[in-house]
Amino acid sequence: MYKAFMFGNPSIIVTSPDSCRRVLTDDEAFKPGWPISTVELIGKNSFIGISYEEHKRLRRITAAPVNGHEALSIYLKYIEDNVLSALEKWTKMGEIEFLTELRRLTFKIIMYIFLSSESELVSEALEKQYTALNLGVRAMAINVPGFAYHKALKARKNLVAILQSVVDERREQRKCNNVTKKRDMIDALMDVEDENGRRLSDEEIIDILVMYLNAGHESSGHTMMWATIFLQKHPEFLQKAKEEQERIIRNRPPTQKGLTLKEFREMEYISKVIDETLRVITFSLTAFREAKQDVNISGYTIPKGWKVLIWFRGVHLDPEIYPDPKEFDPTRWEGFTPKAGSFLPFGAGSRLCPGNDLAKLEIAVFLHYFLLSYELDRINPQCPTRYLPHTRPKDNCLARIKRHRSSSV
Repeated sequence: MYKAFMFGNPSIIVTSPDSCRRVLTDDEAFKPGWPISTVELIGKNSFIGISYEEHKRLRRITAAPVNGHEALSIYLKYIEDNVLSALEKWTKMGEIEFLTELRRLTFKIIMYIFLSSESELVSEALEKQYTALNLGVRAMAINVPGFAYHKALKARKNLVAILQSVVDERREQRKCNNVTKKRDMIDALMDVEDENGRRLSDEEIIDILVMYLNAGHESSGHTMMWATIFLQKHPEFLQKAKEEQERIIRNRPPTQKGLTLKEFREMEYISKVIDETLRVITFSLTAFREAKQDVNISGYTIPKGWKVLIWFRGVHLDPEIYPDPKEFDPTRWEGFTPKAGSFLPFGAGSRLCPGNDLAKLEIAVFLHYFLLSYELDRINPQCPTRYLPHTRPKDNCLARIKRHRSSSV
């Protein structure tokens, strides 16, 4: 543990697995402790800003529309179609910013799942607003023109206005019984009610959408990029991952077209590749909690009111847990079950990211088709890395996408 003074509060930084697990899962001793500026941007009714009881209620009633088996089955075909279309489009574009294009792809997917929007112009406009919002979440809370936080506040205002108009339009359609057959996340959020018959308010719906939309494409896009880079740097891992995908194709019935959830569940090696990518990169570097009372952890007392920063990257790069921790090696996961608190790419306990299965599905579908038919030709393979707000090459992975000559897909 390390003492610090952050965001105007005395704070403790925890990096050991046991301490991280305790802080994340003990809801009797800890509550959300995110900086006020972050809550203002993501939303006071989002999962990061509400009490344990309210979080539990919202998580329970919104989990199925995001991560449920039926929902994932519906989303799979759309994810697949968009991945195939994007990959083919990129082969004709010459030099592209691979990360930028991946973020556009994942944002289009998440927009469709949540809002039924397939308009590329609308998607690109909203994606720009979310980019500004995301940059501000990790910036100093300086509300002065020209600063990232100020731009993020303006972006949030624009996003709330757009989403409110969508909610208003959807309610008007329902009044007129003019409801489309396709149900999306907004429909689910408008319909869902808890055991007491309470439904979500417009403010709750909008904050939940802002939270999901902001997180739902950033992490997936970055993980797709890094997994691709890592695999191409390590031909032996790439070959093993490709062989698994080819085996899936060979074993399916001749009449079957496209992936199934069963095949996704069978991608054991790709799952290891995704986990190892998430470990090495650690997309979400930190989480914040606050002590509700004096709490003793590992012989150290954390005073009531102190902020506790969980440093995920410190855990994921601990050489005592992961030998040669900065090395990308999916084989380390063979026969290895990480100790509780030592692998936290999506958080833990009641605060586990509710969209983790959807994110993994997106990444796996992309890698499936990329490995079978395409390769990445980076323009600046030695490009320096930028670490904030997320780890990425400074050139956003400038590259060309090429199709394999022997491709059968």
